[in-house]
Amino acid sequence: MKDISVQELISSSKYIPVDVRAPIEHKDSPIPGSVNIPLFTDQERQEIGTLYKQSGEEAAKWRAMEFVSPKLPGLLGEIKELKNTGAEPVIHCWRGGMRSRSVASFLEYAGVPSYRLEGGYRAYREYILEKIPELLPTKAVVLHGMTGTGKTELLKSLQEKGYPVIDLEQIANHRGSIFGMIGMGDAHNQKTFDSLLFDRLNEIKESNYFIIEAESKRIGRSAQPEEMIAKKTDGVHFLVKSSIPNRVERIYNEYVHPFKEEKWFEEEVQEKVSKLLRRVSQDAATSLQIALKEKNYRELIEILLIHYYDPRYGHALQEYSGPFHEIDADAPDVLVQLEKKIKHTLFDSNSGLKI
Repeated sequence: MKDISVQELISSSKYIPVDVRAPIEHKDSPIPGSVNIPLFTDQERQEIGTLYKQSGEEAAKWRAMEFVSPKLPGLLGEIKELKNTGAEPVIHCWRGGMRSRSVASFLEYAGVPSYRLEGGYRAYREYILEKIPELLPTKAVVLHGMTGTGKTELLKSLQEKGYPVIDLEQIANHRGSIFGMIGMGDAHNQKTFDSLLFDRLNEIKESNYFIIEAESKRIGRSAQPEEMIAKKTDGVHFLVKSSIPNRVERIYNEYVHPFKEEKWFEEEVQEKVSKLLRRVSQDAATSLQIALKEKNYRELIEILLIHYYDPRYGHALQEYSGPFHEIDADAPDVLVQLEKKIKHTLFDSNSGLKI
């Protein structure tokens, strides 16, 4: 059995993290790309913890042995299968304690050489939180724009072309608004957000700039690091503009069209809209209720844009001093426009930056 450091794990593609914690622990804080092969089920873990508090360590260890013994052949077999694919499994638990040490020892006894992550998940998390500020490239290119202007589509297109994009909504699994969870599943918690952000920064570490959307500090359940917010504030700013009809259509196609036949959709939209009725004028609130009742979702979107989202975004835009380089999202060559302006703005002879 050999212990390896977090840095060794991250720097080599041959390793695959094997998380032997209970499923609920793995779901809360996985290392990206890890495989969960748990020693205990969630219920077994809870029983052992209760027994430890009530009867002490010896009784808890004995109960743990009773749970694990019948599982060992299958558990070790799963890890051995991973090794047979050419990967090197690295066993870890929360802090490199008894669970990972036990599994690694059993593997050794079975004639399967094993690696164990020194310090466990806790050491991994401490490492990435320390490294994230260091990995942030020098300059930020920030895309601003009111809801529905197509900023996310532009980011995805740029990323597909190899630009150093950081898609915060994808990393957070949340679109950053009150309707941001529609069709998305659960938003990522802070631990998952930080892990995915670290992975992306590691992927673009050779770049001296990054492209990002002007999200607020919190996105769903997660918050951006302060160092990133500071770089965004001091970055190069682009303002993406689009007409109301085109914005309505983009939002409809993303939020409504794929889900409007689902049983949950109408109820969820109603619940979200009800939270906004007190934040708009009485006339707008009445119009929203009529559009909702008639399932006129395009009308609903337009009312929300004009009376809720646009005024709020206009206020948020004042936090940035600019200047703003404008981009016409409705132009057929919008991506070409944006690429040219990024290159012109960032990569002149005096910038020191390289594309």
